[in-house]
Amino acid sequence: MQARERLAHASPARLAVLVFTLVILVVAALLSLPIARAGPYPPKIVDAIFTATSAVCVTGLTTVPTAEYWSGFGQVVIVAGIQVGGLGVMTLGSLLSLAASRRLGLRSKVLAASETRTSRLGEVGMLVRAVAVISVAAELMLMAVLTPRFIVEGESPGQALWHGLFYGVSAFNNAGFVPTVEGLKPFASDWWVMAPIMTAVFVGSLGFPVLLDLTKRWRHPSLLTLHSKLTISFCLALLGIAWLAFTALEWNNPGTLKTDSTSSTLLNTLFAGVNTRSGGFSTFDVTAQRPATTLLQDALMFVGGGSASTAGGIKVTTLAVMLLAIRAEARGDRDMEAFGRRIEPSILRVAVTVAVASVMFVFTGAFILTLVTDAPLTRILYESISAFATCGLSTGLSATLPPLGKLTLAALMLTGRLGTMTIATSVAMTNRRRVIRLAEERPIVG
Repeated sequence: MQARERLAHASPARLAVLVFTLVILVVAALLSLPIARAGPYPPKIVDAIFTATSAVCVTGLTTVPTAEYWSGFGQVVIVAGIQVGGLGVMTLGSLLSLAASRRLGLRSKVLAASETRTSRLGEVGMLVRAVAVISVAAELMLMAVLTPRFIVEGESPGQALWHGLFYGVSAFNNAGFVPTVEGLKPFASDWWVMAPIMTAVFVGSLGFPVLLDLTKRWRHPSLLTLHSKLTISFCLALLGIAWLAFTALEWNNPGTLKTDSTSSTLLNTLFAGVNTRSGGFSTFDVTAQRPATTLLQDALMFVGGGSASTAGGIKVTTLAVMLLAIRAEARGDRDMEAFGRRIEPSILRVAVTVAVASVMFVFTGAFILTLVTDAPLTRILYESISAFATCGLSTGLSATLPPLGKLTLAALMLTGRLGTMTIATSVAMTNRRRVIRLAEERPIVG
């Protein structure tokens, strides 16, 4: 215990990586058992590791079909991995974000994320319990809504209940895993199924700090924190842009979003807009979409969802801060301002660090993939961004990669889940005090 406390105090980022790696190894070991496979499929350790990483990092990329390759036991393990990874990520994200603001002791925050949610940690204990309650409640609500629909479709009550639970956990945690062979394609025109799932994906992508803030101040939106206002406004703006763009680009494409009903087409474009940034669910083959749509999805996946959420990417607040900096520079303003508040210049440094580091991670992963596969660069970039952003949308490249390629994507998923979060926290908490400051000089930029 003392050794773990020393590790947490010295390097919370290292502890986060260690905990998630251990969880992935445990899930991979369980998926490697013969009981975890369905049918005569041969055991493949690399597929077990890839699936475990995708589940714990709530991504949704797969190298084998979930419904056909994994048995009931294997699917239970996957759901458990999603639940543990999703809940752990939300908790770690919230605690590390609070650590950056100096409100509570760092060691208490990190240990609260790695221990079993003890109430002895005061405020941190209450925070962690709130995360668990909101997460489980949202998943059970989604299960309660979807189960009757699956029964109407002819499934047995037990099977419908399982599928409802699976989609509930997968949707709220933005995991993108599906327990059926055809996934959500049979329900592409079904508002009863599609609307609750994309609502859960959107709510889960906001991040726990925003959800907790909303539960306290929903009657007085003006009292929401700046973080909540930025997250909600930018998430809604990106959703609107995505919905309009997908509608314009794919309205007449019969291979993707075009249907016989205008209502169904609008439903599918909205569903695609919600899931592109984080959810990973899809009702069509992304390889049939137009190149412009693929490029737009690359950008949306890279941005991702809210901070301290199960969504990946650089996060919408990172994008917001950089855009606000551009606006301030264009206007000649000294400060970055939003919603009647001034944003500290140091936050811009964190945002730039996260964005640039993320580009480097994606570039490195894509570069390695170009060495092990002859796939087009557009597919390689799409898969790399999807893995790093823990989105889960796929062109099918993951399943065709050699072991080194699959392990590269697995590393991108883990890096994407923990990389930007730990980088942001470490940068925000680094305050190097120097007695002597060097002379200032302005280099030419741009």
